[in-house]
Amino acid sequence: MRKRRPWITLSMAAALAATFTQATGGATATAADPAPGVTDLVQDLDRLLGDPRLVVAGSGLVVRSAATGEQLYAKDAGKVLAPASNTKLLTSAAAVDTLGLDYRFTTSVLSAGRRAGATLTGDLYLKGTGDPTMLASDYDALAAKVASAGVKVVTGRLVADDTWFDASRLGTDWAQDDEPYYYAAQISALTAAPDTDYDAGSLIVSVAPGGAQGSPAKVSTTPETDHVTIENHATTGTKTDVAVTREHGTNTIVVTGTVAGAGAYDEWIAVDDPTGYAASLFRKALTRHGVRVLGRTSRGAAPATATSVATRASMPLRELLVPFMKLSNNMHAEILTKAMGRKVSGAGGWSAGLAVTRAFAAANGVKALSLRDGSGLSRADGVTPGELTAYLIALRAKPWFPAWYDALPVAGVSDRLTGGTLRGRMAGTPAAGNVHAKTGSLTGVSGLSGYVTGADGEPLVFSILTNNYLSASPKDFEDAVAVRLARFSRTTPADATGALRSADPRQAPDGDLECSWRKPAPC
Repeated sequence: MRKRRPWITLSMAAALAATFTQATGGATATAADPAPGVTDLVQDLDRLLGDPRLVVAGSGLVVRSAATGEQLYAKDAGKVLAPASNTKLLTSAAAVDTLGLDYRFTTSVLSAGRRAGATLTGDLYLKGTGDPTMLASDYDALAAKVASAGVKVVTGRLVADDTWFDASRLGTDWAQDDEPYYYAAQISALTAAPDTDYDAGSLIVSVAPGGAQGSPAKVSTTPETDHVTIENHATTGTKTDVAVTREHGTNTIVVTGTVAGAGAYDEWIAVDDPTGYAASLFRKALTRHGVRVLGRTSRGAAPATATSVATRASMPLRELLVPFMKLSNNMHAEILTKAMGRKVSGAGGWSAGLAVTRAFAAANGVKALSLRDGSGLSRADGVTPGELTAYLIALRAKPWFPAWYDALPVAGVSDRLTGGTLRGRMAGTPAAGNVHAKTGSLTGVSGLSGYVTGADGEPLVFSILTNNYLSASPKDFEDAVAVRLARFSRTTPADATGALRSADPRQAPDGDLECSWRKPAPC
């Protein structure tokens, strides 16, 4: 298995210090003259935060009534902390507000050439706008439309037009050692996914036994493509211990180790140059459907006079939100960021897109914010748990809130596209089916922020952000907090609503990566 890099301390500029009036020290802050149930809550959360793992780390926790905004608990409410994938709470809502729930990506086949019977004189253009849901089968369907339009020969080139977005492929601050893995894939306006999780910019490498022990393993890719080169050093053995990686800056995928058993070992790998990847899939599909392109494949912008030969529209954003948020898909976050920039300022890049998210966040309560990407992969992203809870409350007034809320992972619900990254957590507790929240995981960083309904029906929001822990993942602590909030009553003592306990930290989920990023996904 691949190794994770050690945690690097997040360095934040002094100008980004929180402006919240809450103290940034460890003191608890609650409403004046709290009800007995609030006092119990404060005592229990103080006790949970006394976990030795959290004493040496930086951990902020804020709980508010979603109905009134009343702060029920706060510890380090104004401290800027790395949110990991809690960043997607900002990106996703900004995208819905900016693009609309009915927004669709389009992929078009265009031509400015002359038609003479079955011959198109000139170039054929494949133009993308960032659709992360394009599969090899979708490129095949586009090619079939070209053939059904009567085109059999293209005398010019196949031109890949990815100019809807800029040419920056990797996010600011992303680590080089993450480059081969699908959760850090390159971003392009033309891309392809190997599966219906829509992991854009990647393919699946499958390694299966080749026969007798010691014989070469069988290696294949989904989809089949000549865009990558496979160096197969893997053999058939008595156990499966396979490593698959892509050499830096190339499309050479190296497979080593041994594989055994009836099944195959699968690894999701990001490709270099998603534009070329998409164009290669489309060109092969054209050939399958009897369309010959005589010229080479090249890059460029389709002329304004080009007319449509075929087009394909993605699912609407309201549907894409489900795999995006449930499975914490980084590529969806970055593609939507660039799409926002393109719509608002005509520039499909990170700078323009992040400006849209920052403005939306600021208008909804988040002023102290460092934002370097849309997904939270950057360790220079930073937000305060206090402002994040204010933001979660503000979103409840948005007309699109129900659809966005439904896209959040739901604790303890086993269905993968309902429970998402929380489906294996808090099952059998009052939090199951109750907590709707976004997870966040990087080495040394963990977060959980979202919504929960208390025992008396009171809606609550909460944010837990932990940085710089050096031990096992503190996700059991997050779960214990969320379960305690689900049991919260202003009038009923804590010991009557259930014992306060957290799971054995040795059994806590791995905190290095979001569970959905470990393919085949356990969640």
